[in-house]
Amino acid sequence: MSSRDIEGENPLYLPQAKIYDSSFAMSAGIRPAWEVPNPYRLPISLTVTRNDVVTWQGESSTELLHRTFDDLVEHLFRCYSLPDGALLSTGTGIVPGLDFTVRPGDQIRITIEGLMDLENTVMVVGAEATDRTSAAGGHTIA
Repeated sequence: MSSRDIEGENPLYLPQAKIYDSSFAMSAGIRPAWEVPNPYRLPISLTVTRNDVVTWQGESSTELLHRTFDDLVEHLFRCYSLPDGALLSTGTGIVPGLDFTVRPGDQIRITIEGLMDLENTVMVVGAEATDRTSAAGGHTIA
């Protein structure tokens, strides 16, 4: 997930909105690309649950990717040495409207049919997160 409060300040902050402590999560297993029958037809769903109630959900598919996986991998390795391989994260393409914001404690579940289920709990990160008396607080992320 991206930190909407960072990203919302200025579109130029997009890299900072995606890279912070606990910003990346992956499922319990990795399935090699050559084992996926058709990587361009994978349904993706995202559900946000708050206090055991689904508060937001959305769907997408890998068939909506603008670039091929081969193209993305070529760009990844073009000027970056990764001798032992890499995990390429494309994101889900599922974005709630501006009227919805996750809260600490929300459960985020992403499912890619036939591939993985990933579930994380939203938390506050950043130096301010340890000082609960701070009015500003940290950045809410999942």
